[in-house]
Order: sequence, then structure tokens, then C-alpha cells
Amino acid sequence: MEPRLAFEDMNVTSVSLRPTPAAEAAGRPSLTPELLAASGARYSRNNEGLEAILSKIDPTNLDKSVDSIFRMIDYGHQSIADMVPVAVFVDGVSMLLAYRIWSWCPTAGGQESSTRYIRIGPEGLMEPHELGVPPSKHDTWRRSMAAAFEAYEKSVTFWTRLGERDPALMRLPSALIEDTSEKAVRQVARMRRNYAFDRARCFLPLAARTNVMLVMSARAWVQLCQRLHAEGTPEATRLAQSLQGELLYSAPRLMKHAEAKPSFDAGQAAERSAWRETASALSGSRPTGEACPRASVTVMAPNGVTDADIAASLSFHDNRYGFMGEAAARTMVRFGWDAVAMGEIRDLNRHRTGTKHCPLVPQGFYAALDQVPDPSLDPEIPVWVGDDATAATLDALCDGDAGSAAWSLLGTQFPFEHSTTLDKFAYEAELRTGTGAHYRYAKHLSDAVAELAKTFPLSAAKIALGTAEPE
Repeated sequence: MEPRLAFEDMNVTSVSLRPTPAAEAAGRPSLTPELLAASGARYSRNNEGLEAILSKIDPTNLDKSVDSIFRMIDYGHQSIADMVPVAVFVDGVSMLLAYRIWSWCPTAGGQESSTRYIRIGPEGLMEPHELGVPPSKHDTWRRSMAAAFEAYEKSVTFWTRLGERDPALMRLPSALIEDTSEKAVRQVARMRRNYAFDRARCFLPLAARTNVMLVMSARAWVQLCQRLHAEGTPEATRLAQSLQGELLYSAPRLMKHAEAKPSFDAGQAAERSAWRETASALSGSRPTGEACPRASVTVMAPNGVTDADIAASLSFHDNRYGFMGEAAARTMVRFGWDAVAMGEIRDLNRHRTGTKHCPLVPQGFYAALDQVPDPSLDPEIPVWVGDDATAATLDALCDGDAGSAAWSLLGTQFPFEHSTTLDKFAYEAELRTGTGAHYRYAKHLSDAVAELAKTFPLSAAKIALGTAEPE
């Protein structure tokens, strides 16, 4: 049975950690998030050791004990809040806002419901007013979203039938197909679903709901709330308010900072204004169809570090998690593509190092038609839905709508750029082209490594690209 997301409404829940039975049996201490930060911060003012710090804790009043160890305000550093770990689960948030959250929280650990494994239906669609769509456009937006889901269902049907007709397209091992065990049958069924979902997801609206969980410091949660308040949509504001209430359970002293801030309001408004200017420049030549995802790579090596030095520093890693040397770690890399589908951007954005840049100005629409093996085969998929989404997003952006990207689909293409170091780039390239990788990731990262090879051929040769075989 196909997994489906079931939604009712946005739900935000903080989840506390508790000691394991083994830790309790060994008599190891357990602290509330703010007590943990207070105890750690004490080290910067006193060298008495942990046992002396813990002796100041009143087990009958843990909250008051934070202030008995120190008053956070006396330290004056936001870094104290980095020592307050908080886990929060957010159910029923739009894919669009989930993407924005990940872009603002590059150091967060967490997960999101995957469109590659879960079939999503129109029952999971957000309401237009939540996304910042003006009332005058609600009916048009709903018709656009209905057309997108219809295209998605037709696409799932097409790719499912194609995979069943020609299993070789999915590169399923013959031994696995011939295996009649229950485990093998389930695995083949899952891989067939993934094959169809990977290609059909282009038509899923960014306005569809998803589930997200993140683990990060209280400082990062405070900054996220500030970002959400500045986003300008009712959904983002509501999430910020829900987070503020939920985070009081973990870090009550820090939540006073999790409010709207003029600097974030002005900064994010300026970014949206810049997107609008770019979109207005496209008004005379609106993009239709797929934009060519051309890769670009810029490398800045330290003085005296050569291509051979970098290649040598990459020689020791026997897998993507292995050792990479200083020459690669010290070399700066900015790589990206001028048009990437949001379906791929959502995951490329999740890499935790460096800075990502993605102005939400659509460049075209990717419909996975390059995956149709026979040009004479008509998939009967209404690709015009993607072109309409591109045009509607641009129109809404030019109109100054806060929810302009709410018209976009996962196949809508945007520019995407990532600045990091070469060792992290090598890791991402090997991950995104390896076993189980999405076929589109594999193309994008392979193209980027090919660009790297033009100026740093020895280093590029040390990056072990995979073949994106199925899991």
C-alpha cells in the first residue's frame, strides 16, 4: 500500500531528550537544556569542575537552578544559547516554507517527508490566504493547483506503467526481479514507486503540506523565529508564534528574543524587492519550457596551493566519509547552476556547510521528459501546467505578492548557488551521484565536477563519481 501524507492543520511540538537506562544506572547527570547551557557557560568564569557546578543544582527546582549557577544576561554572548539543544517537530507546513526554513538553518540536523517515497494528494494543499495569495487571485490559484495535481496523477500513472512494461529502465537487478521472497517483492515494489515518484514529482505544488523536524540550538531557533516574522506570509507568522510558545518548554529565558526584528524585516523585504526587479526585466520574454541547467564552478585556492596539492589531499579518502586533507579544506569553491528544479534545490539546499543563494525568480520548468526513452512515445502529460506555473509565479512576483512562489511547482526552475570548501564539494558530489541518488542530482553534480576539471583536472579526477544506481 502506498504511503500517503495525512494532514489536518499545522502542529508544532517540542520533544525533550531523556537519559538512557544505561546512563541512569551509571549515575550520569541529566540536565534541562538551559541547565546544560548554564553549566557549560560556568566554565568560562570558573575552573571548579562539573561536580562543583552540579552541586549548586536544586533537584526540586531545576528551573530556578539555572539562575543559581549564573544569570544568562550577565554573560552577554549569544554563544551561550548555542549550548541549549532543542528538537521540534512541525507537521503540516508548506513545502515552500519548509524550503525557506532549511535555507535559513544550514547547521540544523533533521528530516522532511520525502516526495520520492510518499504519494501526495490535493487533500494536503494549503489554503491560499495562508501563503500570501491575494483574495482576488484565490479562485485562479485553486484552479492552477488542481491542474497541477491532475498532471501529477497522470505522470505517476505514466511512469508506473512504463516501469512495469520495461523494468530495464529502472535498472533493477535481474536476480532481484526473479526473487519471489516477500522481502524482494516489497523491495521491487518500493523501487518501482520511487522510479515513478522521482519523475512525477515535478508537478507537485510547493503549496502542498509536508512534515519537518529539526534539531538545533536555541540560538538558531530564535533566529529562525526572527526570519519567519519577516517572511510576510500568514503561514510564516503563525509558525513563528507557535514556535515561540513551544520553545518556552525548553528555553524560556531565551525566547524573549524570538520576536520580529527591524533588521530582518528590512533585509528580507530588500531581497524580495531585488527578486521583483529581476522578474520585471523578464516581462518581455517570459521563459517557457525547460531552461538549460548550465553548471558553473569558481575555485580560489590559497597562495602556493596547486591542483596537484589539492589532488594529493584527496588521495586518502576511500569513501565520501573518509579523510580529506588541508589543501582541499582550505580551498574555496562556489558552484551552482542557472536553472535547477525546486525538487532538487530542496535537497541540495540541505547540505550544511557554507552559504546557499537562490533568488525565487523562475527560469523555466523541468517536466522529466528527457527520461522518456522513446521520442515517439506520447506520455499524455499536460506539460503546459508547468509553463503556466512559471508565468503565474513571475506575474505574482511583479505584482509584489508576498506569496509569489506559492504558484510554483517542484519542477519550477530557479538559479541556485552554493559557496563552500572543496572537500565539502567533493563529499556532496560523491553523495549525490552514488547508490540511490536521484538521477537529476547525479546530472547536476556530474556537470559541476566536469566544470571543475577544466581548471583543476587532477583534483576533479580524485572525486569518485557514482552511477546513481537504485538503492
